[in-house]
Amino acid sequence: MNYVVLDLEMCRISKALMSEDYKWSRETIQIGAVLLDNDYNVVKKFSTFVRPEYGRLDPFIINLTGITKENVYTAPTYREAMEKFLRWLPYGEVSFVAWSRADRQQIEKESELKGLNERAMNRLMGAWIDCQELFGEKINVSYQYSLEEALIASDICTEGRAHDGLVDAYNTALLFAKLRKDPEFELNRIYSDAKNGKVEHLGVTLGDMFRGMQLQWAV
Repeated sequence: MNYVVLDLEMCRISKALMSEDYKWSRETIQIGAVLLDNDYNVVKKFSTFVRPEYGRLDPFIINLTGITKENVYTAPTYREAMEKFLRWLPYGEVSFVAWSRADRQQIEKESELKGLNERAMNRLMGAWIDCQELFGEKINVSYQYSLEEALIASDICTEGRAHDGLVDAYNTALLFAKLRKDPEFELNRIYSDAKNGKVEHLGVTLGDMFRGMQLQWAV
């Protein structure tokens, strides 16, 4: 079994820019993915910007993602980017992994509206694992952690800008691998105590938070 950990970055579409052919509020502007083998090792990476056909990169999205209009101006369309992504996928059985269900929903809706063929849709709509849900089950909470908070709570220290598709996919892959490989997974004790209000005032330093952490750096 191979695992493809996926992250999409998206722009918003105002009602004024919506088309009769595309009545959806978001459009993909970057696809980032990493391939994990059966032992949860990262073996391949994929990233491409995507040129939006209806949406616009507003200042909020540019500041959030670091993606500029220049990045997407000459980028492939969604269909072209997805065809490239599908060629990158390994042969055989694949499970997709993403943080929350939003990316699967986006792929399903955007692919349908932009006319991806049935074969591509079947490939993309195969088995999916919600890593956010898996994380919650592992620590027995219903609270939906952000990816950034979950990484800190799990003693995973990474480099790279959050909301970059490839960086987020890589970081999600590190966390997914840890959740699957560690049968006794638990949150960082200092973090957990602070979250539950058990840490006294001034009782935690940056040194405490990072002591004993296994540092893993995105490349």
